[in-house]
Amino acid sequence: MDNQTELTKKRYNRISKIYNLMDQMIKKELRINHLSGLKGKVLEVGIGTGKNLAYYPKDIHLTGIDFSPGMLRFAKERIKDVDFPVELIEMDAQSLDFDDNTFDYVVTTCVYCSVPDPIQGLKEMRRVVKPDGKIIMLEHMRSDSPILGFVMDVFNPLVVRMSGANINRQTTENIKKAGLIIEKEERLMGSILRRFVINPNK
Repeated sequence: MDNQTELTKKRYNRISKIYNLMDQMIKKELRINHLSGLKGKVLEVGIGTGKNLAYYPKDIHLTGIDFSPGMLRFAKERIKDVDFPVELIEMDAQSLDFDDNTFDYVVTTCVYCSVPDPIQGLKEMRRVVKPDGKIIMLEHMRSDSPILGFVMDVFNPLVVRMSGANINRQTTENIKKAGLIIEKEERLMGSILRRFVINPNK
């Protein structure tokens, strides 16, 4: 694990106890819409404290990974309240320990703000999803507004130091650089929060 990844991991361990308060931006209705229609073997990259667990369809087999053991401790408590199989694993999104073409769906929710090498992480999701599978991402990113985008650039170093999250990631461009095809892009909360349905292109 490189120095930047280790630093980010430590930050998320530190904030794990208050993460649920920080995660209030993603409301119940958004999570239900984000996770609807999933089936089969599902991988959630960056499962965090397990906030999504209550909103998954019941006919899935879920594997949730996170590089923060502090986050996973809270997710383990939430597993008690679901009635579908869940496996939690401490793992780095940039180096997934799964065979190629393992999952029907790969899901993220506000994760790629904190992956140190986002393109590498995206390539790993592409590798482990099946050729006929989908990657579903709900991510916040840099605004298209020139003024707001500039403000986000200015404040990004401070936010990273405090929380480990980048607020000015160019996620749409990174998805394309990773060799993926965007089938659908929904803009939520202006252009800051977006949901992607992605074809792995393989």
